[in-house]
Amino acid sequence: MRRTLALLALALGNAGAAPLTVFAASSLTDAFTEIGRAFDAQTGNRTTFSFAGSQVLRTQLTQGARADVFASANAAQFDPLVEEGLIASGQAFARNRLAVITPRGSTAVRTLADLTRPGLKLVLAERAVPVGDATRRALDRIAASGTYGGDFAARVLRNLVSEEPNVRQVALKVSLGQADAAVVYVSDVTPTLRRSVRTVALPPRFNPPVSYPVGVLRGSPNAEEAQAFVRFVRGPEGQRILRKWGFLPAP
Repeated sequence: MRRTLALLALALGNAGAAPLTVFAASSLTDAFTEIGRAFDAQTGNRTTFSFAGSQVLRTQLTQGARADVFASANAAQFDPLVEEGLIASGQAFARNRLAVITPRGSTAVRTLADLTRPGLKLVLAERAVPVGDATRRALDRIAASGTYGGDFAARVLRNLVSEEPNVRQVALKVSLGQADAAVVYVSDVTPTLRRSVRTVALPPRFNPPVSYPVGVLRGSPNAEEAQAFVRFVRGPEGQRILRKWGFLPAP
């Protein structure tokens, strides 16, 4: 009898639980998976995630895909949805930085200058991918500084052998030894990835600003719960988890 009452109480407690669908940038995979577990445990909701390049998720949403929340790795893939009326507005919740990675044990890249070495196999994200756009802006910054010559960006891009649809695919190429170097977010150098790659730091003056916005889709059938998820991400617990996974707080 006691067990039956306990099960009934649990069922009643979860009766108002909402199934939330969150579209989120690939770089958020680890952090948002943990955030989702914490949010669901606290609220009783059932949150599922679709992780992909922000540009892919934006396209899916404009073509009618249903979601409650969208978290993008930049404003360029988020703001058009606001302009189209699919999202009311967005709030920044995190920042990121870029880093160069190379296979652990490889001596091909020790400094940024080595990225221009003829024959080097470089992998980047496609230009439309937020990390791909940020990478090219970083290369332009380095070239403009004159530190490695004004044609630095052009010489680096001559070594480009593959362009990937999201940052996790970029990191995978290096971890598998299929590339000599790549540019990813600092947050993508997870404990697991760190076992197979080495990081070459990108000085702050060359790192372009990378800010992540999040917002609730206007068509969400669970708008109240979706807003609660956004508040959780931007609140103390969500921010603690984001810091744990290498993200910086929003400005």
